[in-house]
Amino acid sequence: MMKKLAFALTLVAANLVAGGVAMAQDALKAAVAHPQRTPANVERDAARHPYETLSFFGVNNKMTVVELSPGGGWYTEILAPLLRNDGKLILAGAGNGLKTKLAANPAVFDKVVIGDFNPADKIDYAAKGSVDVVLTFRNVHNWMGVNETAAKKVFQSAFDALKPGGVFGVVEHRLPASAKQDEKASSGYVHEAYVIKLAESVGFKLAAKSEVNANPKDDANHENGVWALPPVLANKDKDRAKYVAIGESDRMTLKFVKQ
Repeated sequence: MMKKLAFALTLVAANLVAGGVAMAQDALKAAVAHPQRTPANVERDAARHPYETLSFFGVNNKMTVVELSPGGGWYTEILAPLLRNDGKLILAGAGNGLKTKLAANPAVFDKVVIGDFNPADKIDYAAKGSVDVVLTFRNVHNWMGVNETAAKKVFQSAFDALKPGGVFGVVEHRLPASAKQDEKASSGYVHEAYVIKLAESVGFKLAAKSEVNANPKDDANHENGVWALPPVLANKDKDRAKYVAIGESDRMTLKFVKQ
């Protein structure tokens, strides 16, 4: 009798977990498909794989999530509606253009919190041990461009903000291991080994890698660096067809955990 009861309870628990996972997946799919997303951003989904990427990082709608250096808000458009009701989104380093965008659509962005983020000066976006996930998309090279100390300061801030067991998700343009890395990452590409070493130096453990954002057609050797590729196409009409055919950059997708 006790064995049957234990089995029944185990089955109920498993069903509850499965149901919770399914609901989280549905919420993420709905956020990716949200009608407020900019059409030009949606066009990049095939190259950036937002559902697969955020799923890999374990993001769900009940978490407190930080997005570092959100730029124009490509991922913010997905994260804000995902987290609006039951979670919390903190943007670290939102510029005036993004702030204007957020203010223009309070029905989606009214609960987004903006924190201080200046790698060369002040970083203050969340209390220590208060965050479930910290994310950054194609930004490590920018922090390296300031200096290595600034890049490490950013990674340390992520480690400090996360709860034990929290996740630091990094997507970055990947430089082939055989290519030389300059300390300023002036091409926009970064060695995967460098990012892993930097994360481990502040206490993170590499939990997993994904090739969901890989692009084997990109050899990372372009005039004007990664910006020669879509969507920037910095070289304008020069070799445009070649760069369009390559597509967006080859990218590492790394999941780190604070133990």
